[in-house]
Amino acid sequence: MFIVAVNSQLRAADYPNILFIYTDDQSTRTVSAYPDAYHWVDTPNIDALASEGVLFKHAYIGAWCMPSRATILTGLQQHAIESMRMEGLYPGSKYDPDKCKFWPADFRKQGYHTAQIGKWHTGIDTGFGRDWDYQVVWNRPRYPLNAPNYFYDQLIETNGQPPVMTEGYTTDNYTALALDYIKGKHRDESKPWYLWLCYGAVHGPFTPADRHLDEYQNADTPDIADIFPGRPGKPEYIQEMEMWARGKNDEPIEKKRPGPTPVGMLDLPGRTLRDWVQQYHQGVLAIDESVGLLMNALLETGQLDNTIVVYTSDQGFAWGQHGLKGKVAPYQAALAAPTIFRLPDNMAKGYRSRGTVVESPISGSDIPVTFYSLVGLKAPWKMHGHDLTPLLRDPIADWKHPALLVHTAKLYGSATDTIPAKGDPNLFHGPAPWYVLLSEGCYKYTRNLIEGEVEELYDQVADLAEIRNLALEPEYKSLLKHYRQMAIKELKRTEAGFVNELPAVATK
Repeated sequence: MFIVAVNSQLRAADYPNILFIYTDDQSTRTVSAYPDAYHWVDTPNIDALASEGVLFKHAYIGAWCMPSRATILTGLQQHAIESMRMEGLYPGSKYDPDKCKFWPADFRKQGYHTAQIGKWHTGIDTGFGRDWDYQVVWNRPRYPLNAPNYFYDQLIETNGQPPVMTEGYTTDNYTALALDYIKGKHRDESKPWYLWLCYGAVHGPFTPADRHLDEYQNADTPDIADIFPGRPGKPEYIQEMEMWARGKNDEPIEKKRPGPTPVGMLDLPGRTLRDWVQQYHQGVLAIDESVGLLMNALLETGQLDNTIVVYTSDQGFAWGQHGLKGKVAPYQAALAAPTIFRLPDNMAKGYRSRGTVVESPISGSDIPVTFYSLVGLKAPWKMHGHDLTPLLRDPIADWKHPALLVHTAKLYGSATDTIPAKGDPNLFHGPAPWYVLLSEGCYKYTRNLIEGEVEELYDQVADLAEIRNLALEPEYKSLLKHYRQMAIKELKRTEAGFVNELPAVATK
């Protein structure tokens, strides 16, 4: 038996730090640097990050909160994350750390000081002392009765100790903790550091900070082509989607949601879409302020030139598009998360990595692989993602890797080897059934894993709103076949147990 010595004495001066900012339910439409942002949106600090870095236009990090985070922690698609499971009162969940390993533990063994602050949504075991040297978290799975408290009065655990009821606006609380860490508190300053900063904003109930309640008075919502029923070419569950009704002068107003309201969300039947969108965007403003504070702290402490900063969210959020109010469904409006990489000057030499935009789609599993590449360490296992550094060097590089996102509802690992039958509650989570999404170039393909359901193929340059389903048009038959085969190839590459029992697609 060979014993491999790990480098537990990495010098901070020789390895870059990583500040990984991770928000919740944040659409690309909330960031003014993105082309699909509403004209009235203003996020100067996130925009500044984009102007100094690389903005990814199509990033599919995950479908919803828990699997998105599980993918970030493992580098694997949901169907390969073994032992992760929902258990008990939602969002209760567990995993076996011997079967489901999180890569920050390896960073820690190799000499990084690792920290996590904010929302935790991946099993009651948060990994302090194994994955994290320092951890201050809102452990939602352990305290499900406190799980709706996204913005105030959270039970906060520090370094695995019993929780403390904590007052104050959570975005500000998490930022203050992160600023202390950046400035040297609670860490070994001789080591490089990795900080995963997980905001609960802008998740439902979409509560802005009091100081932002008067912002965005000029908010409006451009016409959404398919907010009301009548969505030809869409799968059955989207055709039946009725979250919005016609109010005065046909202005969209919220309908009563069928069934229970998801934990932490807020429904107000009769409220206008415009008012919801204003409130949701107000909730982003405290995050934007926080980005400015964090970047200033890096500058003031002399760490800006040695810190990789990455900004993203677990997924996006649809407001009316395809009739939706929420996430999970396989559409740009519901999934696409703002994603920005900013490299420090000492790494960016020779890169076209300042103020550039990448059109090539990417997925959440690409991020851990890229972290390992950027810091020059070897990953501890084979991950599903691809190293994004070629796109950081050149945003128009010839990128041959499709972005894959597999949604298997609340099931993980080998529990996904068999696709639930139609009518089985395990087939759906939120509005959407199991699906396989693959995007490469300008096209995005979705295979809904229900017998006889339509496939979907969209041109994301000509039709970013994803109204025209090309999969149903005869002239795209060969292209559809190509993307279908590519998706199956990716399922096999990522060892999806259900790949050989895919349900038949619609014939028309």
